[in-house]
Amino acid sequence: MESPIKVLVDEQSAFERLDNFVCAEFPEYSRSKIQKFIKEELIRLNGKKAKVATVLKEGDEVLFYKPPEKIIIEPQNIELDIRYEDEDMLVVNKPKNMLTHPTSSEKKDTLVNALLYKFGDNLSHINGDMRPGIVHRLDRNTSGLLMIAKNDEAHILLAEKIKQKTAKRNYLAVVTGNLEFDEKTINAPIWRNFSNPAQMTVIEGGKPSVTHVKVLERFKGYTYIELELETGRTHQIRVHLKHIGHPIVGDSLYGGGRINVKTTEQVLQAYRLTFNRLSDNIITTITLEPDDDIKRVLNYLRSKRL
Repeated sequence: MESPIKVLVDEQSAFERLDNFVCAEFPEYSRSKIQKFIKEELIRLNGKKAKVATVLKEGDEVLFYKPPEKIIIEPQNIELDIRYEDEDMLVVNKPKNMLTHPTSSEKKDTLVNALLYKFGDNLSHINGDMRPGIVHRLDRNTSGLLMIAKNDEAHILLAEKIKQKTAKRNYLAVVTGNLEFDEKTINAPIWRNFSNPAQMTVIEGGKPSVTHVKVLERFKGYTYIELELETGRTHQIRVHLKHIGHPIVGDSLYGGGRINVKTTEQVLQAYRLTFNRLSDNIITTITLEPDDDIKRVLNYLRSKRL
């Protein structure tokens, strides 16, 4: 049996069920498949067989022995928009309508396929064959900045910077309605919506999730905002904004509705990334101009004022 992927349970994930925890860590697998892996002992807890509903505690070590069938991810000559690069890492601008990494059902045209073509084996392997180099993710239809690790040591350090909040991720979005505040911190736990597995939801007992919101510009029926992530849960921004009654324009999954402008799903962009360079610890900030969806929506809304 090959060496397992090891994932440590932190304080925020304590008291979760084993299957829930693994589903969140490896979203490329369905819940039923994860439960099957646990029963077949391909997923173990602290080196021992465990039950699907075993409750985890801080410091537990989850071992995932990937199934023997190897999934081949083909390199593809897809243009990369690289905004920063050094010997340890790079920052790329992921376009909309692109998956960050392959899944069991989609193995082509992802950011990982493009990274493999340009960098080959010079990517971290901590997250397994499906996610080489990937330190954090963006949804398919969220554009913007991602940090990519070129080696395992860099991956560990970058992940720790995100965990310790020394790496900052800022987003732009246009939401429905007029926010009742200028600045707000949304602190609401998130977990999978069991009545609709495609969605996440705010739920008691979910993973702690914190998003900071700041109003940039107001319009009749819409608000342009900046957001900063303190945690990085799946769909966190989209779920939190729906939770406060202001879903993102164009977000069909979370009820954002359409606007009289052509957009590619949710009007959301990871536009700024701040981190300490690994080589010399110098603070570095990469900033993008608003993407095409945001520009079109803002131009439309500003024109309505004239």
